[in-house]
Amino acid sequence: MNHFQFQNGTLHCEETPVSEIARTVGTPFYLYSRATLERHFKAFDQSFGDIDHLTCFAVKACSNIAVLNLFAKLGGGADIVSGGELFRALKAGIPASKIIYSGVGKTEAELRAGLTAGILMFNVESAQELERLQRVAADMNVTAPVAFRVNPDVDPKTHAYISTGLAKNKFGIPIQEAGELYQQAAAMEHITVKGISCHIGSQLTLISPFIESLVKVKAFVGQLNDQGISIDHIDLGGGVGITYDGEQPPHPQEYARAIKDELGDLKATLIFEPGRVIVGNAGILITEVQYTKSNRGGENEKKFVVVDAAMNDLTRPSLYDAYHRIEPVMDQGAAHERVDIVGPICETGDFLARDRELPRVEQGDLLAVMSAGAYGFTMSSNYNSRPRVAEVLVDGTSHTVIRERETLESLINGEHIPEYK
Repeated sequence: MNHFQFQNGTLHCEETPVSEIARTVGTPFYLYSRATLERHFKAFDQSFGDIDHLTCFAVKACSNIAVLNLFAKLGGGADIVSGGELFRALKAGIPASKIIYSGVGKTEAELRAGLTAGILMFNVESAQELERLQRVAADMNVTAPVAFRVNPDVDPKTHAYISTGLAKNKFGIPIQEAGELYQQAAAMEHITVKGISCHIGSQLTLISPFIESLVKVKAFVGQLNDQGISIDHIDLGGGVGITYDGEQPPHPQEYARAIKDELGDLKATLIFEPGRVIVGNAGILITEVQYTKSNRGGENEKKFVVVDAAMNDLTRPSLYDAYHRIEPVMDQGAAHERVDIVGPICETGDFLARDRELPRVEQGDLLAVMSAGAYGFTMSSNYNSRPRVAEVLVDGTSHTVIRERETLESLINGEHIPEYK
């Protein structure tokens, strides 16, 4: 459930008309519902309320500090993959003791920052990363808490670009090779083994891949226990999908029930890294129609709706051929027509939807790109020297700009013209 609903023919976010926000903020902009964010976080977190667990929101999905702060107030932690995300999480009020650090390419500076902050643990993804972390921790005279991210070679049955648990993916350590690294880590003076991590992909709509990976993780934890290496934390990652276009992903309660049934009597703190399932349907992108046009070629006619949002603002359709439902903000009951909804960027790949049935729209009409809360703003760029858009958070009948729209001046911050001789 989300809090974007039509009232008297006008799209509302909670109790606030979207058109009113557009008049004050301008377009394009991302719009989030506080009620939906909190509802979705609680729905996931409370599904595991009867066992020892920590819900670490995947910051890469939606990294605005106002959103992260909401989750911090609800007791959430953070799953981070960069030094910048560590900075954001701490600024948002997430305790370092609830932050886990994933990612295959952590730099020495990033490892040092995580150790300085005192994060819960690093999810180590290679032998060289373990060696680097040992050196940095020794130099700082501290002990680094680690889990190893194991790759169980499980097919998540999702888009190839967001699959992370197969042997051909760059993530993690093959589970059959991880035992030796655990032995090495256990013998290192400045490393403390805390857990094991496993994340197989994103936008999963089936429970079976999660269970298949958990079965392998459980067996491996048993092997480690037999070798005298205790595991206190099991990080099962994230990846539960949402509905974009008719998908039927499992409800968090169904997912939790299956995980707990398979877990059995294994004693450890479970860590989860939900991202899309919490924020995906809690955010939308609002854009304004600039032009409508038709291109004719022989007997064929192609109709275009040109809007002021583009692939730099929401890259998922261009990158993944991802589907987002698109709705007119004002439902005027117009006849439908088949159109491409495109942006102003100088790329044929700049589209939000292709061959889509949409009520006829005119210049100045507002469109809402639904289910854009995850990997929307966080993947945006300044391509074509376009300032990144504003982010707005609604709370009932009020709204707050939680990230100001970039200015033209901000586009050249840090750039310099040299004095040529």
